[in-house]
Amino acid sequence: MRYSVLAALTTLSLMGCTLGAGAPDKSAATDYSSSAVAQIYDAEVIKKESERLNAWFDEKFEQNILRSPIGLTFLGRSERQGEIDDFSEAAFEENLELVKANLAELKSSFDYNKLSSDAKVSYDIWVYQAEQNLAQDKFSDNSYVFEQMNAIHTLFPQILISFQSVQSQEDMENYVSRIKETGRALNQLVDFSMKVAKKGVRPPYFAFDAVIEESTAIITGAPFTEGEDSDVWASAKSNINKLLEDGKIDQKTADSLTEKAKQHLINDFKPAYERLIAWQKKDRVNASEKAHGVGALPNGKAYYNERLANQTTTNLTSDEIHEIGLKEVARLRGEMEQVKTEFGFEGSLAEFFVFLRTNKDDERLYYPNTDEGRQGYLDDATAAIDNIKSLLPEYFGILPKADMVVKRVESFREKDGAAQHYFPPTPDGSRPGVYYAHLSDMTAMPKRELEVIAYHEGLPGHHMQIAIAQELTDIPVFRTQTGFTAYTEGWALYSEKLATEMPGTYADALSNFGRIGSEMWRAIRLVVDTGLHAKGWTEQQAIDYFKANSAITDAQAVSEVRRYLVIPGQATSYKIGMLKIQELRAKAESELGDKFDIKDFHDVVLGGGAVPLSVLEHIVDTWIETKKKA
Repeated sequence: MRYSVLAALTTLSLMGCTLGAGAPDKSAATDYSSSAVAQIYDAEVIKKESERLNAWFDEKFEQNILRSPIGLTFLGRSERQGEIDDFSEAAFEENLELVKANLAELKSSFDYNKLSSDAKVSYDIWVYQAEQNLAQDKFSDNSYVFEQMNAIHTLFPQILISFQSVQSQEDMENYVSRIKETGRALNQLVDFSMKVAKKGVRPPYFAFDAVIEESTAIITGAPFTEGEDSDVWASAKSNINKLLEDGKIDQKTADSLTEKAKQHLINDFKPAYERLIAWQKKDRVNASEKAHGVGALPNGKAYYNERLANQTTTNLTSDEIHEIGLKEVARLRGEMEQVKTEFGFEGSLAEFFVFLRTNKDDERLYYPNTDEGRQGYLDDATAAIDNIKSLLPEYFGILPKADMVVKRVESFREKDGAAQHYFPPTPDGSRPGVYYAHLSDMTAMPKRELEVIAYHEGLPGHHMQIAIAQELTDIPVFRTQTGFTAYTEGWALYSEKLATEMPGTYADALSNFGRIGSEMWRAIRLVVDTGLHAKGWTEQQAIDYFKANSAITDAQAVSEVRRYLVIPGQATSYKIGMLKIQELRAKAESELGDKFDIKDFHDVVLGGGAVPLSVLEHIVDTWIETKKKA
């Protein structure tokens, strides 16, 4: 999902996103066992207070989600489909005040001690997220508005092309309205970018180049310039033609809708992107030619500390995270040495890295950089996911209902070597989850990484966890939409290793090396992210460290490091989350012995939606104690 300004402005009202916050301020671990509550209050008291709280949560979620047209679209809802969120500072402040008011109302209206174990978890998560938003507010001028990763400038056309449902004339009228709304929203974001730039907060030089290039691509082609239709215009015309073919509109209405769409693209959409491009070119000269971490910016060190707490949902310091990374890198290098020998390579590990990244024509290592090679990647990734899908009942009791598909990233936002990513399905499953792959340069997509990425982004990774969360019915709705990066990315990384326990995966040494290499990436991230933002590392220093400890390609290394530079702290969440889940599984296996059941463990981890790591630990500990007594 998205971070930065989009998360701040839309998810303040949603009370849920792919962000987390620092560890809860509790003097002792919460006891989530039902028996602890029952010792004080009778069952009827607990039931009534918990039901009242859950009703409050659902009421507030509904009020909040209706404030975000983008959020409604992502959930597959029909309301406000002709609008886009208000990105003004006034809207930001209004949403923040709502968070404060809801938090105060929650604390004054409910007795925590009278809640059931599940209701206590919900209460803690709501408070946690509210406090997260208040902590973020202190650094509202520190985050970058436009950069290459969150790419909010590409989100607007992506919503129109990939997420806007057009089944009727009214839907198409909404589509046309959203074209106009894009101009307003983008101009508000440009205004905010100008504000933070005055305070000396601007992204590294390469982010300007990416935004200019991507924005230019969005408004290249008809009706903006001569040539083939732009992606947005092609999408608009395709939707109108489909309605006409299906007999849902007549030719006169089709012509009217086509003209309206064209005029809004030319008069509202295009000028906003032209203004963004002009602003980026103007401010580009103020960016240093050498990229630096946020620690070098005004209030940067405090901001980075907040980001680490936010993304890991722990109180680990940058030094502690750095040291964890160094130890994990050393451990994984040992595993790489073993697989290198198994593959039959006689040189050093460094030489093996060079062999893997430079032999682009070796069909064992890379797909052809052709349309056939791209389709081969999509087919093989789909096959790997289908294999896992058939095995899920052996490892999970709760299974996702929503389907998922593998797609190539849309041309206007595709980048060589950029990270693959996932978009969730709608809660009702009407739109499947999507694993997006950047396939413009197949030499940046080694075959050895295909399986591990498919398992991370698809099954049993992101799609498994997020689809299950959205489909849960025994928790408040807000928890089905909540995300904490350390939990969600920790689960996906845990899933990469979990797949080794399943038949038909990582069948050859290269695929296994790809899995180890993927985990190595996440270990390196602990070192590099903290190095860049807390220890003054240069961009090149980080790239060199990455290449010295992995077979990552040049394009991937540059893309990865530049990602960390513009989204501080986020990259540390993967390994921290994975380590916690592995720690909890090992604890459960040790304490439960023959009573340990892998399906039960996974259902406990996934069955309550995303939670902060500290809350997850309390939940698992409670489950262990319950199982012991059974």
